[in-house]
Amino acid sequence: MSKILLDVALIHEPVVNRRGETIGSAVTNLDLHDIARACRTYGVDTYWVVTPFAEQQELASQIIGHWVDGYGKKANPDRGNALSLIRLCSTLDEVIAATRTKWGTEVQVIATCARPQEDTIGYREMQRRLEKQQPALLLFGTAWGLAPEVFTSVDSTLPPVNGSGDYNHLSVRSAASIILDRLVGERV
Repeated sequence: MSKILLDVALIHEPVVNRRGETIGSAVTNLDLHDIARACRTYGVDTYWVVTPFAEQQELASQIIGHWVDGYGKKANPDRGNALSLIRLCSTLDEVIAATRTKWGTEVQVIATCARPQEDTIGYREMQRRLEKQQPALLLFGTAWGLAPEVFTSVDSTLPPVNGSGDYNHLSVRSAASIILDRLVGERV
């Protein structure tokens, strides 16, 4: 398969807490590392980490810098290679504008959610779009998921990742890996 035109954004604000209230969540080291590694593995162009909080951006910059430019680069170059995909942004609107500029065209903005949504696009249809070189921005939410206002500004939502039982509360890291594999992984 040729290069895919796919970016991933991890949204920290606006997201919801367990009570459904719109909040901003904290950046975590594990999300930075694990999603970056999945993105590198599956050929994602840019992994956007979206937080409006200056302290959270500084923390993320320090972590990324350690692996991309600091001692971590020598200790584990593969980790730095993955984390070099990360770009920090304050808002989703900034990410959308940057991806439009980068790809030179409109970008389909696709949300993910653990609950079914109205504007759902199937994984096979999304695969076809990516194969046709239609640029896409795939959104993942932290905390208890993307806030309702995010869904009003996206083109579509992918179906939830469901297991064999009724428990459905994957970490965003796990969900990102599963979804990337479904969209661009090797078909066996």
